[in-house]
Amino acid sequence: MTMNFNPGRAAKWLIGLSVGLAGTVSAGELTDSLKVGKADLKSAGALAFGPEGVLFVGDTRAGAIWAIATKDAVLDAGMSAVDVENLGKKAADRLGIPAADLMINDLAVNPASGVVYLSVARGKGPDAQPVIFRIEKDKLEELDLDSIAHARVELPALPDNAKVERGQSLRNDAITDLAYLDGKLYVAGLSNEEFSSRMVTLDVPFKPAGQGASVEIYHGAHGRYETKSPIRTFVTYRIQGQPHLLAAYTCTPLVKLPVKDVTKGGHVKGTTVAELGNRNRPLDMIVYTRDGRDYILMANSARGVMKIPTEGLADRGAITEPVRGGGVAGQPFETVESLKGVDHLDKLDDARAVILTRTEAGQVDLKTIPTP
Repeated sequence: MTMNFNPGRAAKWLIGLSVGLAGTVSAGELTDSLKVGKADLKSAGALAFGPEGVLFVGDTRAGAIWAIATKDAVLDAGMSAVDVENLGKKAADRLGIPAADLMINDLAVNPASGVVYLSVARGKGPDAQPVIFRIEKDKLEELDLDSIAHARVELPALPDNAKVERGQSLRNDAITDLAYLDGKLYVAGLSNEEFSSRMVTLDVPFKPAGQGASVEIYHGAHGRYETKSPIRTFVTYRIQGQPHLLAAYTCTPLVKLPVKDVTKGGHVKGTTVAELGNRNRPLDMIVYTRDGRDYILMANSARGVMKIPTEGLADRGAITEPVRGGGVAGQPFETVESLKGVDHLDKLDDARAVILTRTEAGQVDLKTIPTP
């Protein structure tokens, strides 16, 4: 990158023992590659930011990744807090649908401006329409996709719509998360290949996608090596100066993958550095710095929000034996008891995070909180 960005889950910037890095996309190169027209998304899921305020959007239904120019690349000097009470109802009202028919799929803070973006499904099922919302302070507006600078790249070897456990389609996991790093966009998800868990590396600006790298991990809670479970969420992080992907899976192994090993058409075996408890799905991750130390903050479906120090990751041995009975092992962590019902989160700056919470009554709120 040629601009200074705040590392976060949405932007997925690489940070390490000291924050900041230089990328490989020159100023204006990415936005100059985009063409104005209708961005005809079929769905809107995982989000990540690249340089120049460009938003990457995962479109599982189309099996594609979009790059969209938000024209939102001027840093808010105060990086204003973003708080919207009852966001779910307000967004649904804007779309003219019941709140129960609104699905918020991801949240990303633009590190170039501090503005929040949401990917949304208007309605449910195959006829649901994709929407991107932009939120600045407490103002909610829909991004106009009918005439916007964009580019699109299709992914290879996509899974079909066969139903699996709990009636979910394999295609829904074709794109589970995104992260930008040094002129590359990393795309986690599933393929239709024998080793279906994969990581696709895309050039930025986009070129035709090559074959992804298959990913294998040891899952302690299941007591076996696995190649078919997708990465659910991941961040980039520098360990002893070397870029890595830190990835979390359902039920809940935390794995480190050296970026140098994630090669097109290759096979990478991750190092499982933690088992964080079974019967749980990781939802979102960020990395932030507090008092000179780096931490991962991970939201989960059933095990709350975890604060995981990164110290010791370099020397942490691989978990290669079963971890039974819902037990935990490896990298230590603590549960942040004050954070409840967090569906999505992203970093505003090292001192603050933006979270999307859901109450027991179903109310969805957007809040800015201090990082723990």
